[in-house]
Amino acid sequence: MTISTDVLIIGAGPSGLFAAFKAGQLELSARIVDSLPQAGGQLAELYPYKTISDVPGIPTIEAKSLVDNLLRQIEPFNISMHLGERVETLSALPDKTFELHTSSGSIVICRAIILAAGLGSFAPRKPDLAGIQLFENKGVEYAIHDIEKFRAKNLVIAGGGDSALDWSMQLATVAQRLCLVHRRSDFRGNPASAHKIKQMAAIGQLELLMNANVTRLGGAEYLEWVEITRPEGTIQVDCNYFMPLFGLSPKLGPISTWGFQIQKGNLCVNPATCQTKVPGVYAIGDLCTYEGKLKFILSGFQEAALAMHAAYSYLNGGKQAKIRYATD
Repeated sequence: MTISTDVLIIGAGPSGLFAAFKAGQLELSARIVDSLPQAGGQLAELYPYKTISDVPGIPTIEAKSLVDNLLRQIEPFNISMHLGERVETLSALPDKTFELHTSSGSIVICRAIILAAGLGSFAPRKPDLAGIQLFENKGVEYAIHDIEKFRAKNLVIAGGGDSALDWSMQLATVAQRLCLVHRRSDFRGNPASAHKIKQMAAIGQLELLMNANVTRLGGAEYLEWVEITRPEGTIQVDCNYFMPLFGLSPKLGPISTWGFQIQKGNLCVNPATCQTKVPGVYAIGDLCTYEGKLKFILSGFQEAALAMHAAYSYLNGGKQAKIRYATD
């Protein structure tokens, strides 16, 4: 199947979804391709219940609710999404269009590309723990998609970053027992979250074991217990689910072979337009880098607007789009 569109947006995370909204406002046809089976990127895949508090005008919002709002925002423009498809190849054609082939066999011809693929494809960093693969999907979980799955269960979380802290605070409200294990004496995550975790531990809402490591897993068919080693000695803790939340190992995948200037896994762009070294190809969100880059969701929204207005100008012989305000 061959599809033609003005702009192809690769990535259906917050930046990609807002780029689609801007395309609709500018009356450019657009399509979105994402390798994940649902829209939302990392917010939907890894942190659906995470509380987000740095979106202007919204004091707090759950990640999945923010994704739902962004999807509602683009509904009027009938933008097609190809989910569960990965862009495999990209070619520049003589007429200055681009031809892309996806993993499902689709061929997309477009005039501009917005790369909003975030960290690219990503895999969890797994602990070097003997036999852990035997309990994967049988009590060992690397991502949380449904908080109700853990209601009234005995949980052990390992990690000291934002993911471990955020999920410990969330899951402690539904778990029968939650134990957070961290190998250091201090956390590398948000200081406010670390303080909250210590407060919860002080009043018995969760158990906190610092300078400790999970060293063994046990059970028959499913996980039943974990062994935790501390300076004071080793203990065995009943456990239905063990969640090692040590962050992600990002991989750019095919994007890394397309000839872009890459710095530490990010695509270098002009901060005024978010254009890469390839005319007509723009990168936004966590994928792009430039001097002064801040990896905030709000930065991705700004970059989406800059990139789409630059793409409009590129596609219209240098003509600038009329600025549209929120009252239009």
